[in-house]
Amino acid sequence: MFFQTSVAGIFRRVYRFIFAVALLMTTFTSAPSRADEETEKPWSAQWIAPAEIAAREPAPPDPVWPPKRKRNDPLANTWICFRKQIHLDAKPRSAVARIAVDSKYWLWINGKLVVFEGGLKRGPTRTDTYYDTIDLAPHLSNGNNTIALLVWYFGKEGFSHISSGKPGLIFDATIDGRPLLSDDSWKTMIHPAYGETGDPHPNGRLAESNLHFDAQRDIPGWTNANFDDSAWQNAKAMGTAPVSPWNALVARPIPQWKDSGLRDYTNASQLPRQTDGKVIVAKLSYDAQVTPYLKVDAPAGLTIDMRTDSYDVGGEKSVRAEYITRTGVQEYESLGWMSGHEIHYTIPAGVKVLSLKYRETGYDTEFTGSFTCDDPYFNSLWSKAHRTLYVNMRDTFFDCPDRERAQWWGDAVIDLGEMFYTFDRKSDLLARKALIELANWQKPDGVLFSPSPAGNWDKELPPQMLATIGWYGAWLYYHNTGDAETIRYIYPHIRKYLGLWKLNADGLVVHRAGDWDWEDWGENIDVPLLDNTWYVLALKASIEMAKLTGNDADVAGYQQQIESIERNYNKTFWKGNEYRSPAYTGDTDDRGNAMAVLAGFVQPDQRDAVKAVLRKHHNASPYMEKYVLEAMYQLRDAAGACERMKTRYKSMVDRSITTLSELFDGGGTYNHAWSGGPLTMLHQFAAGLEPTGVAYESFQVMPQMGTLKSIETVTPTPKGTLRLSMQRTEKTFDLELTAPPFTHGIVGIPGNPKRVTINGQEQQPTDRDENYAKFKAEPGNSRFHAEY
Repeated sequence: MFFQTSVAGIFRRVYRFIFAVALLMTTFTSAPSRADEETEKPWSAQWIAPAEIAAREPAPPDPVWPPKRKRNDPLANTWICFRKQIHLDAKPRSAVARIAVDSKYWLWINGKLVVFEGGLKRGPTRTDTYYDTIDLAPHLSNGNNTIALLVWYFGKEGFSHISSGKPGLIFDATIDGRPLLSDDSWKTMIHPAYGETGDPHPNGRLAESNLHFDAQRDIPGWTNANFDDSAWQNAKAMGTAPVSPWNALVARPIPQWKDSGLRDYTNASQLPRQTDGKVIVAKLSYDAQVTPYLKVDAPAGLTIDMRTDSYDVGGEKSVRAEYITRTGVQEYESLGWMSGHEIHYTIPAGVKVLSLKYRETGYDTEFTGSFTCDDPYFNSLWSKAHRTLYVNMRDTFFDCPDRERAQWWGDAVIDLGEMFYTFDRKSDLLARKALIELANWQKPDGVLFSPSPAGNWDKELPPQMLATIGWYGAWLYYHNTGDAETIRYIYPHIRKYLGLWKLNADGLVVHRAGDWDWEDWGENIDVPLLDNTWYVLALKASIEMAKLTGNDADVAGYQQQIESIERNYNKTFWKGNEYRSPAYTGDTDDRGNAMAVLAGFVQPDQRDAVKAVLRKHHNASPYMEKYVLEAMYQLRDAAGACERMKTRYKSMVDRSITTLSELFDGGGTYNHAWSGGPLTMLHQFAAGLEPTGVAYESFQVMPQMGTLKSIETVTPTPKGTLRLSMQRTEKTFDLELTAPPFTHGIVGIPGNPKRVTINGQEQQPTDRDENYAKFKAEPGNSRFHAEY
């Protein structure tokens, strides 16, 4: 009962306003989404399934680790058809349906596809299930109407999904005040064309299976209104929702996917029309989440294989599809998405190819932010980081869209920093969902872990959890969105987790190994430096969250721990020219030295020495590199930061792909979320833009252009779009700012200008420091010109 009332309630209250506003903005055609007035109604629909499924007990859960490649569930990878015919005396004014499945569904009304891949991977809590709310009214007509759904049951645990152990459908609609409910009057059958491929199967981190479709066993036209379903069985009702094992039903908190419709490949004109048995490489414009399509003229019984160029990641298999032909002209779209830059079709020789296409789907947010500068290298780095970020957003944030599709929080924290500069505010909904899921999956003993949701993983990575609840995670989310309700919900979980951390007699942090003692990929990791800095950043954020949520009594305890670490950190770890823990013997850790900057331990007389460390030592992986770069900017070594980005990311930028790889040498996945940190750095420090007040009530522009001569940015803030451009020469600096209403800012003109004009009028700075002459900026357009 706790989860049903508190979890569903928090989702409902938190999402209502922002979702209604955000769904007005789209680029691709989006499927209909939730109608808030329906979310509080009690459920009346039955949970239904074919009789042979209804009779089965739910499959038991898999062991947590190691994950299996295939679950021991006989119904895994089952596809089920449902149909219902209704008569309406008039076209309805209102028709809203709530639809729940485990795991995905496709919805047709009168033969027209209305929802492409509805449903979310399970996991609002360990036991509950998401549901969609869909507006049916535009698709219904007076007279007879047919509703058809195809449901895909994963039946397998994954790093982003927990299986209920039993498939089915809950459909609860109200049409002009009259109910339309799933019950035993619905027609259903297991789709006979779907089956299992042979080996290899996807690696055990993925909840999705390979797709096998035998067109000789298809049900032609079954989604159409005139299809005769009289031979189909009636569904078996298994109880009124909410019912175990789906339990409480929680409203989908993010939009339905963008849907591009079927598109031609970029090399469509070069694709063969008659096959010779060789692999056909169909090229996409960029790395994307796609479903491949084909139309061929072929004899029966041939096997066509479809996979992307990122199917095999160092021996770890992603998903693929195979299609068994029937005789004649036929078309097929494989409904399970895959990602890559190319689709590889393997079609036996002698087949006539009539058309090869793809459909791109993805998280419904607009690409409203941008960054360009005079250096093509940084433009390419930004563009690749941006594409990497987007392809790692869907049901959850991902680390990668091929090998794992897992909401590792180390990656998600990097994503947060980028997201606020690049996408419209619908993207905030995915961050909110992630934070609430993290809290809801907390273990009884207080441990937080990622990825979550997950059916076959529950291991704590302590530094990632500190990053999540700390300055760059939960607090960054609040500072950019102003969403205090989510912070109020998650703060008790944060406080409980912090209670697991202890200080030694020396006043420093006791190392917490957790279940996976992992600080970063690679070598030369000075763990005590990182433990103490991550913990202090988490405590600083928790002080702010405690004040925000009315838990002021917690502040003193947090502050005492910070002061203890501050008293002892430098005297224990500072060696005169670098930070190094007493027992550490490896190469100087650039990560640890950088984090000392970010935690506030570096004193003015230490800055030059730490700058030298960060210029010389390159041990951080792409995950921790973001924090090294930020430290360099905080030390005002913008030129060094630019040079380091050019050195470390060169192989990624030089590759002829549109994303950033997992490792600097191009190893691992070739699309990995943790590599995108430079995008944030270019906006926040090179251009110098960041909010100083919550949700951009105020902001600052303090550029550190480094080696750059010109920068232009567009930033989607909660107050509206903020545009910024700047150019510098040896003797001048020009900056143009267009600020949205209801905000104000401070613009820093670098150095010590002799004369500054704003919109042609000479002005005196309101403040100065050693780096900037500072001026107020109000809403609207302001043109700053400085002379030196």
